[in-house]
Amino acid sequence: MIDTPTLTAFMAVAETGSFSAAAERLYITQPAISKRIALLEQQLEARLFDRVGRQIKLTEAGNALLPRARQVLMDVEDIARAIHDLSGEVSGKLRIGTSHHIGLHRLPPVLRQFSRDYPKVTLDIHFIDSEEAWEGVLHGELEMGVVTLPPQPDERLHSQVIWEDPLVFMCAPEHPLARQQNLTLEALTGHSAILPSPVTFTRGIVERLFDEHKLKLDIAMSTNYLETIHMMVSIGLGWSVLPATMVDKGVVQLPVDAPLPKRQLGVVTHPARSQSNAAQAFLRALRNQ
Repeated sequence: MIDTPTLTAFMAVAETGSFSAAAERLYITQPAISKRIALLEQQLEARLFDRVGRQIKLTEAGNALLPRARQVLMDVEDIARAIHDLSGEVSGKLRIGTSHHIGLHRLPPVLRQFSRDYPKVTLDIHFIDSEEAWEGVLHGELEMGVVTLPPQPDERLHSQVIWEDPLVFMCAPEHPLARQQNLTLEALTGHSAILPSPVTFTRGIVERLFDEHKLKLDIAMSTNYLETIHMMVSIGLGWSVLPATMVDKGVVQLPVDAPLPKRQLGVVTHPARSQSNAAQAFLRALRNQ
């Protein structure tokens, strides 16, 4: 019979791409990981990983097992959590994914108060891209994500808006665009832009706006860190679209005649996953902040 430690070892190797890294994650030896994988392959009568040099890749059978193993482990965790939570105690580990920007600018007061109110909860916070956190919640690796919400609703996850986060066009005070009045989107295309990476929700918002006006962006650089973009804009390397909360003495807001679509920040959870007492308490903390 396949047990949860064996499936956990399989998931660790699949996610890290390494037997040694999987062993470090699970705090066991590499031979123990290899033994569990060998036993699982024997039980399933299928090879789960191809070992080519130092690279470990899932086979077709491994790829077929991956979502099923993830679901089994998530169900087992939900059962254990539901039984534990019958006591009403708010404790245990709470795995949260959030972006660096939200972690820096929105979450500190929430985390401070939550930690004081619920000292028995261990916060396991992963500072990653919003899109990666969203995927982590979808696949059961995270209990919740505090993220930039996707512009188009996705019914696979439940979303709640916590903060409105309007976007604005901005550049350095000495940039040529800063001296112009009543700017058009077309005028911006004559200058280099510094934008978030193509895979981000924010980049999608900006690109759709320019696509609707049949305009092509001149993108000089991309990065996922909004603080890095702000720094590059402040020294005159290009214009950008960033949250209005980031306007300071180092940048100026541009009077562009086309309004930007709204950007919202909030929390995402999996509708098929029961929420722990800790998760429910954290949601209340977010709503009350």
